[in-house]
Amino acid sequence: MKPIQVGLLGIGTVGSGVFNVLARNQDEISRRAGRGIQITMVADLDVERAKAVVGADIQVVNDARAIIANPDIDIVIELIGGYGIARALVLEAIAAGKHVVTANKALLAVHGTEIFAAASAKGVMVAFEAAVAGGIPIIKALREGLTANRIQWLAGIINGTTNFILSEMRSKGLDFDVVLKEAQRLGYAEADPTFDIEGVDAAHKVTLMSAIAFGIPVQFDKAYVEGITKLGAADIKYAEQLGYRIKLLGITKRADKGIELRVHPSLVPSKRLIANVEGAMNAVVVQGDAVGTTLYYGKGAGSEPTASAVIADLVDIARLHTADPEHRVPHLAFQSNTLQGAMDQLPVLPMSEVVTSYYLRLRVADQAGVLAKVTGLLAEAGVSIDAVLQREADEVGGEGSTQTDLIILTHDTREGTMDSVIAQMQALPTVLAPITRIRKEELN
Repeated sequence: MKPIQVGLLGIGTVGSGVFNVLARNQDEISRRAGRGIQITMVADLDVERAKAVVGADIQVVNDARAIIANPDIDIVIELIGGYGIARALVLEAIAAGKHVVTANKALLAVHGTEIFAAASAKGVMVAFEAAVAGGIPIIKALREGLTANRIQWLAGIINGTTNFILSEMRSKGLDFDVVLKEAQRLGYAEADPTFDIEGVDAAHKVTLMSAIAFGIPVQFDKAYVEGITKLGAADIKYAEQLGYRIKLLGITKRADKGIELRVHPSLVPSKRLIANVEGAMNAVVVQGDAVGTTLYYGKGAGSEPTASAVIADLVDIARLHTADPEHRVPHLAFQSNTLQGAMDQLPVLPMSEVVTSYYLRLRVADQAGVLAKVTGLLAEAGVSIDAVLQREADEVGGEGSTQTDLIILTHDTREGTMDSVIAQMQALPTVLAPITRIRKEELN
């Protein structure tokens, strides 16, 4: 059987990794795919740099549409990124009858419904293993490996930049701003790290996993997104003293009234495996009714880890290239003709309806009666307290300080209820600074 021909759009860090791994492991990949897979054409604005990577035998052009127009190209790999030209090129490739492989989580999280519908109508595949958690085969696991399960929830450390920053803050006792500068110096954080540190990148990824896990459309606009910029070294230290570590988690969960879809810092018990994922590594925990808890761990970014996922998609397409489109694994795991009912039954819940537990830190006046007033407000709202930790004033503000930190862990309560009671506590004259609230996830 003649090799399947691939066109590559963009040959930066991931693109060069794809080319190199495919060349290095060609024999093994061909044996697994049942036929050869060859990159025969590359598009990149920097033609000379691209030629230096791929050599003289591969055609290099500066116009991506030349690849889409080439009738010999079977699969287009999109590694340009972003929402703009990438969306146009992916849709044009689909319209031309090309299968598409992409690592572009932002594109799929925002425009996935349109792209998957276009691919289904044309009978082509859009594969995106590399869009979530780099080299970890989590999309494959959710779409295929766990297909017998009713997924109950999943929670993931799916952004290496923020996990590196939080790991450094914990191990060195430093504040966020200091560690961010070090992360940028070491290359773990971009010059503009907004998408990472504000949780947007993680939200793109958990949006895709949620759609696959629960058979709902991709709905990034309904995700609750909160980053790590407001976390202080004090909170990481107090969490540790209480037996927890703080991680930025992407969480999606099946609840009574719909689906939770959220990204935010979370206290996780130190004994959980995911709490011990350090540095720039990624991990996803999935809870299924039949299999129980499963954990997927590995490198979430980088040239060759991400290339591993891209090439796995190429192999899948090569295997299924001649299969009846109706009998391929659906893009989002559920057959499209069964999705409409699920859409109606499973709305994404507003954050005010989410039920979880909380860590609260209040900077308060060090005087009698403060604790009683605070706990009284919680009791009136029906919020049950799990633990209370009050620091010595000298420890918080130095000798002679008249302020102290009050740390409260709660049991499960509705977010809307917690919003209301925090507002009441904040209004107390003895509460001297904005209250810190971090959600707590036991991940049982």
